[in-house]
Amino acid sequence: MRFLFILLLLITTSCSNKNSSKKITTNAHKTESLIAVLDTIWQTEQTPIRLRDSLMRIYGAESKEYNEQQLIYEKNHIVNEKKVRTILDKYGWPTKEMIGEQGNWTICNVIQHSDNEIRIKYLPMMRKAVKDKKLEPRFLVRAEDRIATERGDLQIYGGQMKYYPETKSFNVWPVLDPINVDKRRAEIGLGPIAEFLKNRFDFEWNLEEQIKRSEAFEMERQKNKE
Repeated sequence: MRFLFILLLLITTSCSNKNSSKKITTNAHKTESLIAVLDTIWQTEQTPIRLRDSLMRIYGAESKEYNEQQLIYEKNHIVNEKKVRTILDKYGWPTKEMIGEQGNWTICNVIQHSDNEIRIKYLPMMRKAVKDKKLEPRFLVRAEDRIATERGDLQIYGGQMKYYPETKSFNVWPVLDPINVDKRRAEIGLGPIAEFLKNRFDFEWNLEEQIKRSEAFEMERQKNKE
């Protein structure tokens, strides 16, 4: 009787170890698959953007060279958005252990490049991911500002630029209370707006100019509401 008990115990332990090993293998495979998919998304999303922006600096934003890369990017983005939405709808926001920081960046970039409807849909998930320490606040900030600009509101943190055809140049989308924008950015762990814009867009932040632009923007918006 004692022999049978020991034998059953050994069999049970062996099965348990096999199941545990199988589970670890499956999780590792899932992680590798997600990372591979996200790496492909990153390359196909960002490569035409980098080429497009470099060509813009050489030939201008209305050139044939610029528009060719823009079309490639738009075609790739449709595929990438579908993949990202499938990941989020299936797994929720993946942990950093599953996709790493680069994976987070990839997902956020695709969402950032999508229509406002998509950004708004996944905004609660992004907020929860930040709360659960799965996502850095800076990624959420970009989405919040992009949603504001698409709605025609003043942006909060100043990360969004817009091309203005009348001047054939880029400028910051008007910012809420520009005087205190650095204070708001610091509260969520971001550096000064001037430093960010210079490093990211090679754009010079002029506080007095931006105050005037924000005031004019708000006056025009209020006028249109009347």
